[in-house]
Amino acid sequence: MNNKIYLVEDDQQIVNLLTSQLEKYQFQVRAATDFQNIVNDIADFEPDLVLLDISLPFYNGYYWCGEIRRESKLPIIFISSASDNMNIVMAINMGADDFIAKPFDLPVFIAKIQALLRRTYDFSDAPFLQFKEYCLDLTDNLLFFEKESILLTNIEVKILSLLFQEPNQLIMKEKIMERLRENETFVDSTTLSVNMNRLKKSPGFRVRQIYSNSQGERVFLR
Repeated sequence: MNNKIYLVEDDQQIVNLLTSQLEKYQFQVRAATDFQNIVNDIADFEPDLVLLDISLPFYNGYYWCGEIRRESKLPIIFISSASDNMNIVMAINMGADDFIAKPFDLPVFIAKIQALLRRTYDFSDAPFLQFKEYCLDLTDNLLFFEKESILLTNIEVKILSLLFQEPNQLIMKEKIMERLRENETFVDSTTLSVNMNRLKKSPGFRVRQIYSNSQGERVFLR
């Protein structure tokens, strides 16, 4: 079955271009037409990945990214000409998995989509990882603690899976980045720091559960 992509873009020329190119690679594409009911349309279409612009009618892409993340762990890629560091960091903080700046090279664009789909749906044969009272669900991107559950992004799951496998050991940031790259998750030091900070602030996980210093990160319960 072909992977389904939901495109949230209000520039019809870009919609036509991307739809044409994606269909050449056997993707099934639906473009948003009602920009006030994105989440409902996604629920109806059941896509495997969402492409999301920032500047949209009614509500911007950040708003819709947040609304999608309330309900789903769907991989999300922002596509926007507003590619300054502030917008990239904000996109990651809202739960995006990647950010592609316009104008983009189409072969690279397709390759990034294919890589994200591979690492999202073929991530691991092991469905759970356990660390003390915490359980990491690798299938549904959920972190369980007592009666709480936290929905994580794909990058957050990969980071925590590494920390869970080497608990109480100081893990150099370079090692985390190397392991992410092995799983075709390309991040730089800034992106890693943003994701680590977001994990520390996750409700229920609590900052003391991830200890860090200038050299690396570790899971550590005091």
